Amino acid sequence: MKALVTYFSQTGNTEKVARAIFKAVDVEKEILPLDEVKNVHGYDIVFIGFPVIRNAVPVKVQPFIKGLPVGQKVAFFSTYGSLRGGLLSRQAFEDAIGLATGKKVLGHFGCRGRVSSEVIDALMEKPETRAWAEVARTADGHPDAADLKDAAEFAEAMIAKAR
Repeated sequence: MKALVTYFSQTGNTEKVARAIFKAVDVEKEILPLDEVKNVHGYDIVFIGFPVIRNAVPVKVQPFIKGLPVGQKVAFFSTYGSLRGGLLSRQAFEDAIGLATGKKVLGHFGCRGRVSSEVIDALMEKPETRAWAEVARTADGHPDAADLKDAAEFAEAMIAKAR
C-alpha cells in the first residue's frame, strides 16, 4: 500500500498537521506540497490538506481535487480559526466532498490553526466579521499537541479504511 500526503498551507498550520499525518502513516508514503504533486497514479490513498477560507476549499486546491482519477481513495484534513466542529469548517468539508465527485472519500479531519494577526485585524474592522475574528484570536497556539495526536489517529483510521 502507498500513501500520498499533500497540502496547501498559508501560515504553516496545515503543513504541521500534514507532517503529523505523514509520521503516523505506516505504509510506503510520500509528502509533498500540493503545487509539487505531478501525478497521483499509484497511490492507494491521497490525504489532501487545506486551510478553510470563508467556509470553503481554497480556489488553489479545487482543481486538484476535481482532477483526481475516478475511484481514487481520498481523506481530507484542514485547519481553521473557528471553533472545532463549527459550521464554517463543516461547510468546507461538504465543499471538498462535492468537489470529489466520483472519488471515494474515506473521511475528514479538522482542527484549529492560528490565524495571522493581519487577517484578524482586517476582520475586526468590519462589523459583519468582528465576532468571527474574536473567536479566531482564541486559536492562537493551535494546532497543538492534542490536535496533532488527533490527526495521527485520523491517519491510522484512514489507512485501515483504505486497506
